[in-house]
Amino acid sequence: MEKISVFEILKIGIGPSSSHTIGPWRAAGTFLNRFVQQGELTDIVSVKTEAFGSLAKTGKGHGTDIALIMGLTGADVQTFDTEELFPTLDKIRADKKISLLGKHIVPFEEKECVILNVKDIRAAHANTLELTLTLKSGETFMETYYSVGGGFILREGGSTQEEGAKANIPFPVNSAADMIHWHEDEGKSIVDISLINELHWRTHEQIRTELLKIWEVMQNSVFVGCHEEGILPGGLNVHRRAAKINRDLLEGISYKTKHEWIEILKNESREMSRVTSWVSCFALAVNEVNASYGRIVTAPTNGAAGVIPSVLMYLYCFHDDIGEKTIEKFLLVAAEIGIIFKKGATISAAAGGCQAEIGVSSAMAAGALTYALGGDTRQSLMAAEIAMEHHLGLTCDPIGGLVQIPCIERNTMGAMKAITASQLALHADPTHAKVSLDEVVATMWETAQNMNSMYKETSEGGLAVQVNFADC
Repeated sequence: MEKISVFEILKIGIGPSSSHTIGPWRAAGTFLNRFVQQGELTDIVSVKTEAFGSLAKTGKGHGTDIALIMGLTGADVQTFDTEELFPTLDKIRADKKISLLGKHIVPFEEKECVILNVKDIRAAHANTLELTLTLKSGETFMETYYSVGGGFILREGGSTQEEGAKANIPFPVNSAADMIHWHEDEGKSIVDISLINELHWRTHEQIRTELLKIWEVMQNSVFVGCHEEGILPGGLNVHRRAAKINRDLLEGISYKTKHEWIEILKNESREMSRVTSWVSCFALAVNEVNASYGRIVTAPTNGAAGVIPSVLMYLYCFHDDIGEKTIEKFLLVAAEIGIIFKKGATISAAAGGCQAEIGVSSAMAAGALTYALGGDTRQSLMAAEIAMEHHLGLTCDPIGGLVQIPCIERNTMGAMKAITASQLALHADPTHAKVSLDEVVATMWETAQNMNSMYKETSEGGLAVQVNFADC
């Protein structure tokens, strides 16, 4: 049974894509560190990385080439200063040299060392990477990795994760039925189950610290996005919109810090049109930061990174007496629902279309919001089911291979559906529900398998071909 931590579903990263940026970044670093376990960096004379399938087809727009380079340098994707990203890349490209893991310099001609192979299909997974080192002896060291969504990577012939075995957990959950079983037979809530399992890997204080760090990054990404103007990188000439919405809604109210801004929001009108405008603004803000290679929380992916922060900001700003404990519970419940989807289906758009990203994040947010507002276990799972049910079949067809159109706006839709699903569940008796979360997870996976590959993050169908990138 695969054991997944809350902090593998919710993790701090960099935009624009979890599967196409964070996954390859981690794979390149893992690959070099595995070589160091049996050889010397100084033995390496050259390095080659080759991406296939969806990684290759939308690699430029998703930053796969950038991620592979940065992974080879040994930079930590969670802590690397995003302001240094392009200066670092510029230097590597100008010098035509790269310092592997920051310790050993080898020649580096990008067009020969980073290959996006759009013609050769690898059947094992849509996001396949082959990494090769050539040594002084003439021998090669080669490994194959799969970026399976949400920043998770698999090594061909290796274990599920490259982090070693995890302790057995007392309340294993593979499905919503398992969650209900532990709730009804053991009297455990979703938060109880999550915390008890997580305590096998971390202390209470470590869990709390990490959750609040995630909340802080979420707030920062919303705030930054609400104050950055201009055009997003990549060539689509997409104008940032969150800052204008923020400015229009505040109508000249002044503030200096993020905390002052949030206090203003907490005293905002709760009239429906203003609240929905703010929720949309929050979601746009995060994904504009994501699209510009900024710091965000992968939740559970980067393309859907705006849904959970916007719903959590909605909870925090437009409901009374929401403290850190409630925020912690929200994040734990969201992650547990994400784990159910990760185990029962997929959180990768390359494997399942956008239903696997926006749909899953909306379900996570719906269940978490329901729990935070007093819903029980069954109501929380019902909210997740409702949210996903109305994302089934959603395709991934990014224009120009960029995580911008329709990705950014889709986060606003996912957030609003999550709030609506929560409201429905809170006023429902789940014992009368006709569709279970497990049934909708199974349906999502079946839909994913039947979906044409052109709608799975390849930019070969849908909006990506109907809209002329050159005209944008």
